[in-house]
Amino acid sequence: RPRTTTMAASWSRTMIIPLTVLALGEALQFAPPAGVASSRAATTPLVGRATVVETADTTTAASTASSHEHSMSLTQYCESRYVPARRPTRGVHAGPVTIGTDAATMNRIALQTMSTTDTRDVEASVAQILRCRDAGADLVRLTVQGLNEAKKAAEIRKTLDAMGADVPLVADIHFHPKAALLVADAFEKIRVNPGNFADGRKTFEEIDYDSPEEFEAERAYIEELFTPLVLKCKELGRAMRIGTNHGSLSARIMSFYGDSPLGMVESALEFANICRKHDYHNFVFSMKASNPVVMVQAYRLLAARMYDLGWDYPLHLGVTEAGEGEDGRMKSAIGIGALLADGLGDTIRVSLTEDPEFELEPCKTLADIGAEMVSDASRVRASAVPAFDDTTTRPVAELRKRDVEIPKSVNDGETVSALHRDGSVVTALGASDFADEQALYRALGCQTAVGMPFRDVATSDSVYLKPGTLAALGKPQLRTLSRLSQAGLGVVVDRADLSGRDDDHLPVPTTVVLEPSAAAFLDAAGAAADAPRAVTLRGDEADDELEALFSRDDVAFVVVDVPTADLSRLHASRRLLHLAKAATSSVPVLHKLSYDAQSAKAPGNKPLRKDLFILRLGVDGGSLLVDGLGDGVLVDAPFDVDFLRTASFGLLQGSRMRNVKTEFVSCPSCGRTLFDLQEVTETISQRTGHLPGVTIAIMGCIVNGPGEMADADFGYVGGAPGKVDLYVGKEVVQKGIPNEEACDALVQLIKDHDRWVDPKEDDEDVASPPAVEATAAKVAA
Repeated sequence: RPRTTTMAASWSRTMIIPLTVLALGEALQFAPPAGVASSRAATTPLVGRATVVETADTTTAASTASSHEHSMSLTQYCESRYVPARRPTRGVHAGPVTIGTDAATMNRIALQTMSTTDTRDVEASVAQILRCRDAGADLVRLTVQGLNEAKKAAEIRKTLDAMGADVPLVADIHFHPKAALLVADAFEKIRVNPGNFADGRKTFEEIDYDSPEEFEAERAYIEELFTPLVLKCKELGRAMRIGTNHGSLSARIMSFYGDSPLGMVESALEFANICRKHDYHNFVFSMKASNPVVMVQAYRLLAARMYDLGWDYPLHLGVTEAGEGEDGRMKSAIGIGALLADGLGDTIRVSLTEDPEFELEPCKTLADIGAEMVSDASRVRASAVPAFDDTTTRPVAELRKRDVEIPKSVNDGETVSALHRDGSVVTALGASDFADEQALYRALGCQTAVGMPFRDVATSDSVYLKPGTLAALGKPQLRTLSRLSQAGLGVVVDRADLSGRDDDHLPVPTTVVLEPSAAAFLDAAGAAADAPRAVTLRGDEADDELEALFSRDDVAFVVVDVPTADLSRLHASRRLLHLAKAATSSVPVLHKLSYDAQSAKAPGNKPLRKDLFILRLGVDGGSLLVDGLGDGVLVDAPFDVDFLRTASFGLLQGSRMRNVKTEFVSCPSCGRTLFDLQEVTETISQRTGHLPGVTIAIMGCIVNGPGEMADADFGYVGGAPGKVDLYVGKEVVQKGIPNEEACDALVQLIKDHDRWVDPKEDDEDVASPPAVEATAAKVAA
């Protein structure tokens, strides 16, 4: 029942309070601090920003400050920051499946997916549910738009029961409390979205409240609508998921908390309090977002609140609208993996724009990686990391990224750009990679003109010559290396590989010498002293040694290369970045993620496949980068150079660091979808995938559409059967466009807003930049 009012009070004092921690203290009953007016916060996807709130008097200001202080004192969001362990939870029962860490589950993470069929089509729905079950799904969710679908749900359950298929079914409810009540008779679990269960169809109106009491009064209406479902689920033994979505926060919550992780948490806890009021506890939480950074922060904040309150409800993990292919898998691995690495998560769904049965293999793979990360062996490796306390440098309630300064010696903006300010990609090369000069340029993402390479938007920033490679290069290969250097790429070489050359001669002018240890860096002098020097760190160096290193101003960058047989990469890297932050060091830190043919595989000795490796890479790298811990990656694995480069850029883009291609927010499709989502996504991707810095949301319906476009520049949303609505940001600008015309209309909309560039031609047609012509003349011989 949203309504718009005007501010009637006269506010006399202004305070600045971090949005993430607003109302975390005395607000344990989830009301904003007494006397605080609507924050009307900017709809930033990041936590930790500040918003202006106004207080009526100094007493209220003191109360708010006390609330803020208590909020910032919340440090526990998992069982241990330093030795990984699953968060203990109660068991939540959905038919024969138990979610959580009680004895019935043996700590197993439940896997789920969502059907894409029309729920009214009983035969098609049953067939797809069975395919999902056979692929490994423990639960299958179906959309229930209204009463007609709720009635068909009973037929679906009855049909499956007659076949002996006891897979639990989950009803996805938006906007329709009556449908939820009806389907609870048939399905084992109900998902409710606090953003639209009671507050009606998604809008972006701002609501001003004259007082916190008015905000509280709206809760009575929510409780009135929600309580009957709570009581029915309790009576029938049904499970429930209180599933907040970043894209569909209610106008009421948005107007008070902003479009933030805090708003997501507060929205869910309101509904949980109603459940608890009626002694109903068979529910789980989820905090989904299409942005992995927002998603991770929201789940951690919720977990911290539950630790503070003494609650033990399980968590359902997922990155919503992740997309398809490698990008969808990478974003899911970053978000889900970062939480699993700390022991958070009891059931997961990987939301891909693909048929639902294909979600189960990546879903199970992530669950298996998560189990590895909290295993006894992982705990031993984490315990081997020297003690540290990063509660102040890595707080729960906000993202704190270091201020990094890239030395001019490795990025002067003219002759060399060995690192990038938004995140760097260093590509490892062996001698065999130099066999085909032009193929190597293409694999590194270079454009070419007259056979000479030059940088493009997704060109590797530097190349790292693997041990022994430099000595194996002949004159033609050294010429190739020189041409890469002339194009501005850095060339990173181990100190040991230079020591055997005459006078420690540098192979190219843009060489960066990589010292093998902090001690070697601090002691080294003489040879190649004029070259920029980087340093390799393991993560278990002595504190005083690291403090001495981080106090130096001549470190080009740090490469963190954790010996994963002995140490936990996650915890050793967190320690290093903690000490760098504590020393206020601005030196860039790159993560070297090295894999052999065995460690690159998914758990269970699965085949060495790129799509499965993407999941492991996303977990290993994303669990650090999503916290702002690191400034780039050097990935070395038994795959081709082009794949490792694009995977590295995908890792940076998924971690919200550096965009080198169009970002797609694409829903996974369900029975609500009003067009062929997979076909449309592929078409739009082909037409618009070359626009770095542009984000396009592709939504099958309105449920999460406008809200998930909080991060998007343009939106393509199903408005009616056969019709599409186009958005700019959150505003619909064209309605009812026929499907067959909608893609062209989207391209034109992008052009109208000056965000379009024409796709680049093939290499042969690229005009030669003057610098390339000069380089060609210089090194032609």
